[in-house]
Amino acid sequence: MSLTIYGIAASRAVRPLWAATELGVTFEHVPLNYQTGATRTPEFLAINPNGHIPVVVDRRGGDDGGDIVVWESMAGALYIARHHGQPDGLGITPASPREDAEALRWSFWTVNECESDALTLLMHRLVMPPERRKPELAEAAERRLAVPLRVIEQHLAAQQARGQSHLAAARFTVADLCVASVLNWARPARALMQAHPLTLDWLARCIERPAHQAVKATG
Repeated sequence: MSLTIYGIAASRAVRPLWAATELGVTFEHVPLNYQTGATRTPEFLAINPNGHIPVVVDRRGGDDGGDIVVWESMAGALYIARHHGQPDGLGITPASPREDAEALRWSFWTVNECESDALTLLMHRLVMPPERRKPELAEAAERRLAVPLRVIEQHLAAQQARGQSHLAAARFTVADLCVASVLNWARPARALMQAHPLTLDWLARCIERPAHQAVKATG
């Protein structure tokens, strides 16, 4: 097999893992755990000198015949969708320049506008031991997230008016995958999510997809 994805599913590696699973791509999964020092070994640093997961390695080779190495989770998901899927209007791969533009803009948007605050909410409302949580940080993050959530709510309303139920098209695409992988972290802010019903419904449909459930089951 040509494709290898490094990183555990309980990390940003969920994004390329989800993309590959949606497409039915055969790949090798190397579940490196960043908490055990596995990403700081000389072997891994030779692949990604940043010492972070995920990393996607495509051994089909680039123009120079060498491996294609993709750092960063969103880049990995977008790369897999573009180069391991078919632009047939059926799967997650963008099927037109407009769909490609939507995938790019929403992926960059969610990293810049949502990811930090969504992660803060997740950590301080759910993941960290109660004695280490700081409610004031979660509350501040929730207030900030209200702004981008209004943006996506308005976009989904416009899409619905056009008969399209997802961010870039009538079908689930890599644009939805990338954004849902971030906004899923904000679900512990229940009142905030319920105040944006179109977004909440869209998010539920995304994360309940069999491919996402299969990836999450790997841990």
